[in-house]
Amino acid sequence: MKPIKLVECPRDALQGFQTPVSTSMKIAYYQMLLKVGFDTLDCGSFVNPKAIPQMADTAEVIQGLDCSETTTKLLTIVANLRGAEEAVNYQKIHYLGYPFSVSENFQVRNTGKTIEESVKILKSIQELAAAHQKELVVYLSMGFGNPYGDPWSTNIIKSWVEKLATLGVKIISLSDTVGTAQTEDVEHLFKTLIPAYPELEFGAHFHSHPEQWYPKINAAYLAGCKRFDGTIKGHGGCPMAHDELVGNIPMEKLISFITSQKELPPSLDVLAFESAYNFSHKIFIYNYSK
Repeated sequence: MKPIKLVECPRDALQGFQTPVSTSMKIAYYQMLLKVGFDTLDCGSFVNPKAIPQMADTAEVIQGLDCSETTTKLLTIVANLRGAEEAVNYQKIHYLGYPFSVSENFQVRNTGKTIEESVKILKSIQELAAAHQKELVVYLSMGFGNPYGDPWSTNIIKSWVEKLATLGVKIISLSDTVGTAQTEDVEHLFKTLIPAYPELEFGAHFHSHPEQWYPKINAAYLAGCKRFDGTIKGHGGCPMAHDELVGNIPMEKLISFITSQKELPPSLDVLAFESAYNFSHKIFIYNYSK
């Protein structure tokens, strides 16, 4: 049986956080997260600093991290070939994450490129990653619905998974970008895709209202998903959700859920997680309770 993989995403938590967080504070926080034993740490993005000022120091953060005593792999987001060309220079980085949307409107909003242009970029990034012994993770945004009026169906998602597979992509994380996923779609997609593509690894990156996380995670888990993204306290989420309560799945809830299923990864140190959880209070300012 394949083990559960937990992906902690402080990059997603911080990218829309308006209060500047110092490079040294990020390094200290991420260093604590590296001690927890997550499979992957989504720790930054090589994108235009004017677009996401909080991520402008990603290179310095990567350079400052000590990865010598962790099995956790680092992931950084890239939105274009230039960002990928920078990211592959860092030996510490294992994964490049590329946001690809089935929504034309959202893809243009998110990356400034059409879907057709993005497919060409994705192919180039995949080739670049392979040439530098990196792995590409494609975040298939609008994976469970599209509020922007573009055509959406589970068949459209399946079609794009097939196209991504032919490009050599091995890891696809279905993303509930604005927190609208319906459990029946979650169940149907994972139950259909996982057995149809045994050579691929499918993940779940949900955004959710704090009271609605469980049905989505449970549906994905029961359908065979083994890779889950989250952030401590559920910080972050898509700025376009237009609802301050729609954030990431709280990692503490994910850990509790996986523990209840008796599938907590043996590498995960609960005490180290508690320390990182407590340290996060030094960074995030709470304007409301999650």
